[in-house]
Amino acid sequence: MTARELDAAGIHEPGLRAAYARCRDLNARHGRTYFLATRLLPVDRRAAVHALYGFARHADDIVDDLESTATTAQRAAALTALEEQLERGLRGGRTTEPVIRALADTAGRHGIDHRHFTDFLASMRADLTITGYASFEDLGGYTHGSAAVIGLQMLPVLGTVVPHEEAAGPAAALGVAFQLTNFLRDVGEDLDRGRVYLPVDLLGAHGVDRARLEWSRRTGARDPRITDALTAFAAHTRSVYRQALPGLGMLDPVSRPCIRTAFVLYSGILDAIEADDHAVLHRRAVVPRRRRAVVALDGLARALAARSRTGRRTETATGPCPAAPARTALLPVGGEAA
Repeated sequence: MTARELDAAGIHEPGLRAAYARCRDLNARHGRTYFLATRLLPVDRRAAVHALYGFARHADDIVDDLESTATTAQRAAALTALEEQLERGLRGGRTTEPVIRALADTAGRHGIDHRHFTDFLASMRADLTITGYASFEDLGGYTHGSAAVIGLQMLPVLGTVVPHEEAAGPAAALGVAFQLTNFLRDVGEDLDRGRVYLPVDLLGAHGVDRARLEWSRRTGARDPRITDALTAFAAHTRSVYRQALPGLGMLDPVSRPCIRTAFVLYSGILDAIEADDHAVLHRRAVVPRRRRAVVALDGLARALAARSRTGRRTETATGPCPAAPARTALLPVGGEAA
């Protein structure tokens, strides 16, 4: 977290500044697409977004870190400890966990509904025991907590030009669209974790089951039935992006370039998957660096124009391209490299 961002947000206490800095570091290291887009926000709003991402990333790492040797029971215990610190922090109590301290401060400053955080942790806990979903309806219960609520958390920070309730639906849909994009891109990695987020009924409609996905992952062999199932999942995901699109115009004009950039880059992952013939079981699809740069520069131009129109002070160092980190889903969790 840069001193300029913290000062602009009115965050002055040293311990709290260190907590926000920890969240920014998590965003920079794990959320490439999201971090790049966040650089387009007015400087005084970035700290809050980093806090929201940092909390989500920290919880996701407890559940999903493939490099960890922790057992399921140990992961569950760590998640319970995080939940207890979250409850204490949101009540105004002391906590030793930096991401909770920053999150509680952000929630208080922006009036974010605490239920969004508990719903998120409920979905993270589901990942410890649930390894598949029968239908999109069943998956929707999970993505509400893992993704929709993150879109809802963001709204008070981003600001809207319409009543909050009107913007809530598209904001939730955008969070879900990002999460579904992650699911498609990460099918192979999720199989390695023992999970399949593609619904059983969608797979079955194309003659595919978990065993066939595992066979393809293990052998590197292709199957047109799997490609058809992945194509259908991508089509569903694009439909969710269409539900979210009207929400961009509902945001505060100075926030729109950030979310529009994330929208374009994340939906671009679907284009990259299609261009790679849906080979997500064997390799990760990535948006080409040149494409990311073009989108980022367009976002920067839009951001500067929006701030100029609203009379906000513009910063000369907000350009995302020079600052973009080597690594990165609004913010989906589960590894966001695009």
